[in-house]
Amino acid sequence: MGEKKTIEVLISGGQATGGPPIGPSLGPLGVNVFAVVSKINELTKDFAGIKVPVMIIVDVETKEFEVKVGVPTTAALIISELKASKGSGEPKSKKVGNLSMEQVLKIAKTKSSKLLAKTLKAAVKEVLGSCISVGVTINGKDPKIVQKEVDEGMYDEFFIEKPT
Repeated sequence: MGEKKTIEVLISGGQATGGPPIGPSLGPLGVNVFAVVSKINELTKDFAGIKVPVMIIVDVETKEFEVKVGVPTTAALIISELKASKGSGEPKSKKVGNLSMEQVLKIAKTKSSKLLAKTLKAAVKEVLGSCISVGVTINGKDPKIVQKEVDEGMYDEFFIEKPT
C-alpha cells in the first residue's frame, strides 16, 4: 500500500474533462487522466447540470485510483428539480418555481445521508428550509406554511416507509 494523494474538485455532473482542475492536478501523479475523467463522468451522469463534489484518491506508487462522489447541495438539487438556471436573488418577493411534495421528498431522500435530520419528516423540513432561501414554493404555498403543515401531520402519509 503506497502513499495516497487525495484531490478534491467540484465539477458539473457528467461533464468532467482532462482540463483544469482535474488534468493539472493529476498530471504530475502519472495517472491515466482519461480513465479518471471517464470514471467521474460515469459516476456523476445522474447529476447532469449540477455541481458535484468529487474526491479522487490516487496511490502514488501503483497509479491506481478511486473516485468518490459527494452529494450536491440541497439548493443545487432543488434548482435541478425545477429545471431552473439558478435560485432567486430576492427569495422573499421573486419566486423561481414551484415543487410538489413528491419532489421535496425525492430531494430529502437524495440528501438524507448528509443531513442532520434523524427522520425523513425532519429531512423534508430541512429541504423546505432551503426552498425558502432559493425562492421556491411547494404546491403553490410558502415553504414556511408547508413546514407548519408537516408539523401538524398533514403530509404524514408521505413519511410512511413503504415496503419495497
